[in-house]
Amino acid sequence: MFDSEQLGPVNSRRCPHSTCKSRPLRRPSSDTGKLAAPRRLLASIITRRYPSSFTLAPSRASSRLNLFSRHFDSKPFLELNTPFSTERSAPLEDDQGNLAKPKAPNIAPAEAIKEQTPKKLESREKKPQPVMSSQAPHPALLIPGPIEFDDAVLQSMSHFSESHVGQPFVNTFGEVLSMLRKLFQTSDPASQPFVLSGSGTLGWDQVAANLVEPGDEALVLHTGYFADSFADCLETYGVKATQLKAPIGERPQLHEIEAALSEKAYKILTVTHVDTSTGVLSEIKTLSETVRRVSPDTLIIVDGVCSVGCEEIRFDDWGLDVVLTASQKAIGCPAGLSILMVSGRAIETFKARKARPTSYFGSWKNWLPIMQNYEAKKASYFATPSPQLIHALHTSLTQILSRPLAQRFEDHKAASQKIKKAVTSLGLKQLASKPENQANGMTAIYLPDGITPPDVLPSLMKKGVIFAGGLHKEIAAKYIRFGHMGVSVTDSKRPDINKAIESLKDSLVEVGYKAD
Repeated sequence: MFDSEQLGPVNSRRCPHSTCKSRPLRRPSSDTGKLAAPRRLLASIITRRYPSSFTLAPSRASSRLNLFSRHFDSKPFLELNTPFSTERSAPLEDDQGNLAKPKAPNIAPAEAIKEQTPKKLESREKKPQPVMSSQAPHPALLIPGPIEFDDAVLQSMSHFSESHVGQPFVNTFGEVLSMLRKLFQTSDPASQPFVLSGSGTLGWDQVAANLVEPGDEALVLHTGYFADSFADCLETYGVKATQLKAPIGERPQLHEIEAALSEKAYKILTVTHVDTSTGVLSEIKTLSETVRRVSPDTLIIVDGVCSVGCEEIRFDDWGLDVVLTASQKAIGCPAGLSILMVSGRAIETFKARKARPTSYFGSWKNWLPIMQNYEAKKASYFATPSPQLIHALHTSLTQILSRPLAQRFEDHKAASQKIKKAVTSLGLKQLASKPENQANGMTAIYLPDGITPPDVLPSLMKKGVIFAGGLHKEIAAKYIRFGHMGVSVTDSKRPDINKAIESLKDSLVEVGYKAD
């Protein structure tokens, strides 16, 4: 290794090369700051080993960061269709409409931290944490999806890699499709379950790409943010979407729907069974009866992302055409699967299209034969599925169907009533004020005046509970959302629900709220 002392007084040394022995080495003067090439190399080596007074060239990282920062502009050229951008930038207002200054974080001064004795710190470290199954300790995830997962479901995700066209996996996939028929309560051989890699949103694209064509009319029943998004998806595919809106916390009434259906012919009607932004539950059975009576050719499309697995759905008995959902909510499987049940009538509508489907990946022309073959236990291929997620879904569906569905729905209803009773006892209100509009898998709770989600969510997290903030862009800063689905409800050994209720009470007290 080189040592700085080896440089020594330059004038006392001469270049060792035979061609320049007579030329003394000279140290560059301080005013020029230039080194000969060999010495610059030597200096750079020394600097890396022994950082000293050598000056490095200015870094170009700042210019690259400036480029990155353009992607994080608070006002992008194209506004995102999500309330979260509004949530982050929306100013909070007090009761008089004045801008409210954000509260300073409650951070202890450095001196106070230093004064803590090792004994106190040790006692904090040894504080027992609640045990939740055999998973690593973590806060209970009680948002409206994703939800807590059963150990066996997560273990299924670690299934060894296998061929997606091998018979063992084909058998598993086929059983998944058969079990989905039982979950949706359909025995009609003309209906068809679909399971594609993707989020619940992919279900919207499948409906828009396969069942309607540019210029077709769609009636979208609005109970919250997700109706806006479904309408936006339909319009992306050239469909004319008409929204029938209800006030926040309400749902369109049957006489309003009947009047709308009487005005023009709609190819499809969409309804969000449970809108995750408001916790509003739509009544599907009577809605379907109304549509069948007034506009029998209109296909009935149910967005069941936050309802399948915790709310009753009778696909055949209620005459539904599509129910779309996702894996990560009440079904209790990690996110990544778009799940649909499609009626024989909808399949025939698809086959009668005048134009080819307006999506390639989401086209039923590609997926229908694949699903039919998988269900018949025949290997088939269009695009690679996720074997690990399919195994996890298989495990979750096996657990769900191991006892009567009616009992599962009753368990969710009982847990929901317990939570809503606790919310009322605290003097709080729900977005869905009428019992018939209240979902059984989640509760959207208005916070007391002057209290916002950032005031209570961190406190809940410290207590081992995770709730979600508001999602409806008009009132996002005024409420929180409590998800109660899946194993947190059905597993009697889990303390999730009771713990969440107590944590909510304590967190509100900590910010100065006193129930009446």
